[in-house]
Amino acid sequence: QVQLVESGGGLVQPGGSLRLSCAASGRTFSRYNMGWFRQAPGKEREFVAVISWSGGGWIYYADSVKGRFTISRDDAKNTVDLRMNSLKPEDTAVYYCAAGTGLFSRRAAEYGYWGQGIQVTVSS
Repeated sequence: QVQLVESGGGLVQPGGSLRLSCAASGRTFSRYNMGWFRQAPGKEREFVAVISWSGGGWIYYADSVKGRFTISRDDAKNTVDLRMNSLKPEDTAVYYCAAGTGLFSRRAAEYGYWGQGIQVTVSS
């Protein structure tokens, strides 16, 4: 069982940076792939980034954020971060942290645990 809580969202100007953090409870954190998804009003939830379980050694990013966002995890602290640079207005969305073990790690349906979501607004 994993419980997830996001923090660090807010309002930022285009071109700015923001760091999201996801704090997890549970002793099996290291077994899960940890993903970030986002959902803008009127749109479907979309994949942003995922980092593998501890020891898996892989990371994937959506094309829309590749080169701008960085995902990382600290298993000692049970946290997953998403560092977002060069933010664009189209990055505005509610961002969700998710934990899962599914094979298709870029699909929301493969994640069984979700945070409550946190708002990120990119606007001048």
